[in-house]
Amino acid sequence: MTLARVRLGAAILTLCSSLTLGAAPAAQPATVEEQRLDRTAPQEILRRSGFDDAAPDFARALREADSYAEARSVVVRHGARLWERAVDRVQGRAPVADGELSRGDDRPLYWARLGMTRELRALEAEFELSPARRAELLAALERTSRGQDDIRYPARAKGEKRVLLTGFDPFTLDRDVRISNPSGAAALALDGTYVRTTDGRRARVEVVVFPVRWQDFADGAVERALRPHLPRVDAFTTVSQGRVGRFDVERFNGAWRGGFPDNLNVSRTETVPVTDPDTQPQWTRTTLPYERIVAADTGPFPVYDNTEVTEIPAGASEPVERPDGPTEGSTARAGGGGDYLSNEIAYRATLLRDRLGLRDKLPGGHVHTPVLQFGAGNTDPANGTVTDPEFVRNRLAIVAQVRAIVGVVASEG
Repeated sequence: MTLARVRLGAAILTLCSSLTLGAAPAAQPATVEEQRLDRTAPQEILRRSGFDDAAPDFARALREADSYAEARSVVVRHGARLWERAVDRVQGRAPVADGELSRGDDRPLYWARLGMTRELRALEAEFELSPARRAELLAALERTSRGQDDIRYPARAKGEKRVLLTGFDPFTLDRDVRISNPSGAAALALDGTYVRTTDGRRARVEVVVFPVRWQDFADGAVERALRPHLPRVDAFTTVSQGRVGRFDVERFNGAWRGGFPDNLNVSRTETVPVTDPDTQPQWTRTTLPYERIVAADTGPFPVYDNTEVTEIPAGASEPVERPDGPTEGSTARAGGGGDYLSNEIAYRATLLRDRLGLRDKLPGGHVHTPVLQFGAGNTDPANGTVTDPEFVRNRLAIVAQVRAIVGVVASEG
């Protein structure tokens, strides 16, 4: 056989192998969100929480997987372990050594998850890993590490209630990469716990945490996580960080995205994209017992029934602010909670409630917490520390008041 024929045969064999096994999987670049990991503050948060081992351990296990099925098993196992570890740390089932961050911190979960998604994006697997299959693994990691696959209500005791609560990741991280989100901290503190209602009952709380990314919401992340559970709970509360020094119960939610950049620095200015847009309302409203929440003594921060919206009135072309809710036939430009993802999660959750036929049966809506602030001498993002005593005190107070508000929400009217 001539050398030319040998080379031709080798080329044909290589071609056939590539058609059979698929081209070598190409690693994906880190996202804008993941690139922030390399800054000093995120690395300090991971080190001082002990969560700096999560991504390296995950990467080692991924490299040992020799099939897609094994890689998926690694993803699900490590994602669920990260969520459980974060909940255990916040709720006191894991030790916190001297010099570490206080146990109530939500940020170790956020930054450790990003380390893991970055490792998964960078994986150069020995098996076929198409972009679609890598996306499936990333989605599984997001769900498991956010508690979305961990919603489990035990059998009810007599008179016991069930509450579903949602929180958010930190955001505006280019403004201050040290930022925490008290809604995420509250979610970790309340997951799987029981709260006492104001009428003396017990309520079991299960939680999920959502990303601050427009595309995840457009892809149906909220509906996928909540739909199986809304018919089985007695109340739900979506929670996010709002204004300084106050809680707000948002009465109205608008079908509008206002364009503020998300954690990927992506902007979206459009009607909230949902399935069946032909039946999409411009407004949804809370069915939380807002009058009782406002009147209750839930903690040190004042709680307001917020009825403000921004709308384009019917027949008009310019937006106007309305202090007492939307007018008939108007087009939404901002709900009480604004036009960002906190408004959108409230809109999606309450729209889902209504489309499931639960509007008159299920209390649900959105609560905005106060902004979680650093102490007076720790306001410089470039030179400040990642924590301080006032920051910890504020977080504890906000989380305790969220717990008390949940107790009111779960009480009988």
